[in-house]
Amino acid sequence: MATMTEPTIDNALLAHLQTWQGQSETLNDTLTATPVVAMSATLDRDDPVPALGTAVPPLWHWMYFLPHARQSEIGPDGHPKRGGFLPPVPLPRRMWAGGRLRWEAANPLQVGQQVQRQSTIQSVKHKAGRSGELLFVLVEHQYRNAQGLALTEEHDIVYRSAAQPGEPAPAPQKPPLDGQASWSRTIVPDDVLLFRYSALTFNGHRIHYDRKYVTEVEGYPGLIVHGPLIATLLLDLLRRELPGAQVASFDFRAVRPTFDLHPFSVHGKPSADGKTIELWAQDHEGWLTMQGTAGLF
Repeated sequence: MATMTEPTIDNALLAHLQTWQGQSETLNDTLTATPVVAMSATLDRDDPVPALGTAVPPLWHWMYFLPHARQSEIGPDGHPKRGGFLPPVPLPRRMWAGGRLRWEAANPLQVGQQVQRQSTIQSVKHKAGRSGELLFVLVEHQYRNAQGLALTEEHDIVYRSAAQPGEPAPAPQKPPLDGQASWSRTIVPDDVLLFRYSALTFNGHRIHYDRKYVTEVEGYPGLIVHGPLIATLLLDLLRRELPGAQVASFDFRAVRPTFDLHPFSVHGKPSADGKTIELWAQDHEGWLTMQGTAGLF
């Protein structure tokens, strides 16, 4: 049975971490073609070579505005050391828990554009439960090109306490639309796929490639498939089935970790009017791992 430990984050530390609320940073980047070509290859797509003005597919903007911490500034988990723009949360496990995105119909992000991203920490919240401490950081990103606002994104980051011996696993869930998928695709999350996605997003987090670290330090059974990769595969499924669709919105949340030990699957079901697509991922046992809803223009 798991034992409760004293909280790592007391009221004084939480108040300190919450002083990061409202903090902003602004970054600039050029949406070059090479990452788009590389992502097409990684997702096993036969896309034409992008030209200037080619729309950047939904969620592929995650290959830009990457953190470029010097090697001496990397923490033990492979991420940049805590502090700076994000608060220095002392909990060791950090995950991308979900997000909400809204695209502007008349102003898509395109290859060749100069784009500015303004990021603001909207909230820092603490919770203690049966599985230990959790700290949630909500970051809003606004992406602007020469024509103005192109995309607004809310990004949910969750920090968790270290795994405890005997800690109960969260109860698994079946997808609400289990067995009702109109579209399905099986994904084999091998080491190469995880490596290539880490490389494309300059993600040094060791849980995605260092088996010894992820099993012995963070206590997981295998390499963890990136949450953003699964979200990208959900919208990639939509694009494969509806190549001409233009995504207006996407809300998603990670429900359960996906490991590289078995294939997993992505599924979709359009609404009757075709304007809303329910999307979800399942592990090899059929448990829900990510749930999302896409809206079309």
